[in-house]
Order: sequence, then structure tokens, then C-alpha cells
Amino acid sequence: MRFQRRTLLQAATGAILTSAASSCAIRDLKFFSTKAKEQIMAKTTPSPLIIGHRGAPGYLPEHTLAGYRLGAALGADYIEPDLVFTKDGYLVARHDHYLSTTTDIADHPEFANRKTEKPGHDGADWFTEDFTLAELKTLRARQAMAFRSHAADGMFEIPTFDEVIALAQSEGKRLGRTIGIYPETKSPGYFASLGFDYATEVLSALKRAGWGGKDAPVFIQSFETPILKDLRTKTQLPLIYLLESKSDLAMSEIAQFADGVGPYKKLLVDAEGRSSGFIEAAHATGLKVHPWTFRADQLPDAFQTAHGEFEFFFNLGVDGVFTDFPDTAYAARLAGVAAQPK
Repeated sequence: MRFQRRTLLQAATGAILTSAASSCAIRDLKFFSTKAKEQIMAKTTPSPLIIGHRGAPGYLPEHTLAGYRLGAALGADYIEPDLVFTKDGYLVARHDHYLSTTTDIADHPEFANRKTEKPGHDGADWFTEDFTLAELKTLRARQAMAFRSHAADGMFEIPTFDEVIALAQSEGKRLGRTIGIYPETKSPGYFASLGFDYATEVLSALKRAGWGGKDAPVFIQSFETPILKDLRTKTQLPLIYLLESKSDLAMSEIAQFADGVGPYKKLLVDAEGRSSGFIEAAHATGLKVHPWTFRADQLPDAFQTAHGEFEFFFNLGVDGVFTDFPDTAYAARLAGVAAQPK
């Protein structure tokens, strides 16, 4: 029965991946010239970068190896694992340290008594720091957004950071192009209060995988400045300061501890639909700009298509984009190359 279940699971997974790919703009892309695709692939660093936000959650549950693999297949240059700690000190990929919205933990009666309340969280939940890695591995991922397909709910386990790195490296070899990783340290101040050290664990994992040097295809991101300032003293890897609202820090101050900024995309546009000056100010101090999050199924009112939104922000001058649908960004990037003067 175990073999039969695994076979059925693999077949179902394959069907979902095939279905997702067949509905994507990346499929064949015959309407673009071969020259345009060759131009993109020939670049050591494609631009703008396409960052598979949590993998490819527009199609599969977020932060799963299958989702990351699909994101790479759909054109992502980087895959993004958000990192949190387990009780026994492992880094695992979850957007939040609470588990109810992205896993089937509520269906596990053996963990019912672990539901609890934590400072800063609204209501009771289950939290990664209260579970060992072995316990978390018994859970299965679920689609976080109700309006998206739930066909793959219950199929995939929670991956470790080591597993995500290994997948990026193996997919890069399989696809014949570099697939980087873009980890985020989630709530580093909170985890530090529990005795967990992001800088040491993240950098150790990267070093074990041979990706600890400055030329490795890695960005490390955070919303909190202390972890970035700590990392700045310990690594030459590029660091990204995430922003949800306008910062009190000048770009020149951010440039002291980061190599780029990851702003909420609305910060880049003024009320008239023109550049707010954010990108220009960042570029003037040498900072890259990687806005978030582009979702083809949640378009801003100003755009009728995902392609139109990407075209607008590409023309503004962004250096990369976080997207739940890497295929749409890849298609838009190819279209931009194809439209360039011969």
C-alpha cells in the first residue's frame, strides 16, 4: 500500500505540474524570437531578475520543493524561501512561524494540545518553534489563499533550508542555467529572544553547500535592520532591506548595511501613476530595487493584464521582481527583449 500510495502521489504531482505549465505563458513561447530567448539566456545576470516568491504559489502550495521546482521551470532566476526555526534549531521554509494557514496541522489530533497564544500574534495557533523537525515533517502543505487551486493540498512536506539549497543547485544543473536562492530571515528579533541565531545558521548552511562566497547566487533579505547589520560584518553576500512603507532612513544610510531594497511596489509610484523617485534615489546610491509582490490573480485596478503591470514596472527601472507567477514575468521580460531595436 505504501508503494501504491507513493506511485499515485507522484502521478498526481506530475499531472498538477503538467496542468500548471500548460496554462502558463512560458509554454513554448513561440511568439517570441529565438534570438530574444538567446539574449536572455546568454546574460550572466538576466535583468530584471525574476524571483519566484515562495516558489510558484499561484499554482502549488507555497514553500514546497515542488513549488520551488515549478518556479524554476517557469522562468524564475531565484527562488525565495522564507525561513523560520524549529524547536531543535533547524531552519525550515514557512512564510510565518504559525502553521494553521499553510499546513494540515489542525487535522493532527496528536498536536491539539500544542495550540497556544504567542506575543504579537492574534489568537491561538501552532508555532514552528514548538515542534521538532521530525514532527513538522509529518505535516503537509496547503494552499494559503482560498481562491486558488487546492488540488495539491496534502501532498508536500515542509522542506528544510538545506533541502531548498540542494534543489536550487540540482535544478540549475538540470535546466542548464543558474537558479539562485533568496532567503528571508523571518522575525529575527523574536527568534533571537528565544536564543536562535539566524546569521550563524543561514551562513553555515550556505557554506556547507558551497554558496558562502560573494559570487554565489544568493541574496539575503529582512525587514529588520539589526540582522542585516550583523550579517554585513559576517558575509559579502548581497543583502536586501525590505520595506512595506516609507523608511525614515535615507538611501545613503541603507547603503551602509544593504546592497538593495525590496519595497512594496506601491512605494515606487506616485498618485499620478508616475515614478515616485524611489528607484532613482536607490540607484543613485548603488542600491538594487526588487519590489514585491506581483500576482496575476490580484492585479491592481490600474492594470488589465499581468503583462501590462510588468511592462510598466520594468520600464520604471526595477532590477528584479517578486512574483507568485514566474511565467508571467518571464514572458514579459522576453517580450521586452524582443521589442528592443535590432
